[in-house]
Amino acid sequence: MSVSSGTWNGPRPRPGNLREVAEKIEEATGLRVQVLGGKLVMSPTPRGKHAGVVKRLRRQLEGASLPDGLDVYEVSSIGLPADPDDYVTPDLVVLPEEREEDENWLADPEDAALAAEVISPSEKSRDIRDKADWYAVARVPVLLVIDPRKATWTLHTRPDDGAYQDVLPGKFGEPVPLPEPLHGDVATGDFPVYG
Repeated sequence: MSVSSGTWNGPRPRPGNLREVAEKIEEATGLRVQVLGGKLVMSPTPRGKHAGVVKRLRRQLEGASLPDGLDVYEVSSIGLPADPDDYVTPDLVVLPEEREEDENWLADPEDAALAAEVISPSEKSRDIRDKADWYAVARVPVLLVIDPRKATWTLHTRPDDGAYQDVLPGKFGEPVPLPEPLHGDVATGDFPVYG
């Protein structure tokens, strides 16, 4: 999405104020906005099947034996510690329960046990790779990417040097084996597929 100079009265993007610009765009348009690698990335409100995948995943994670003190959250953003602008808002994130009492709108990536991204119908392959790289740079230990376009999932683990060292692909119907400290598998057989 672009905002023409004749209709946008908010702040202009420049290093150091991208978060402010992102917040203003979200407020004005209702789009979900993230700052990824110094770029504003906008996503439409998730559609029904996207929301269905998120709901099914959330129920499974909540029903799993999460370690004491961890819970599953939606609409919680994670900041990149080395950059005052960059942040992402995963579809789901497993964080300490203390998050509920935190006044800061950005969670620390070191607190995230798992982040989950459900790919939208219009997302480009490059955007997906850039986002996975962002999570690796932030050192989020587990990233689960679910792609209802292709009925696939990818589990990324062991971030090091800006990349995930272990990448396990799978198809809907195959369980996602969650690494420690998480327990069990995520069943994917009933995840909706975009048509």
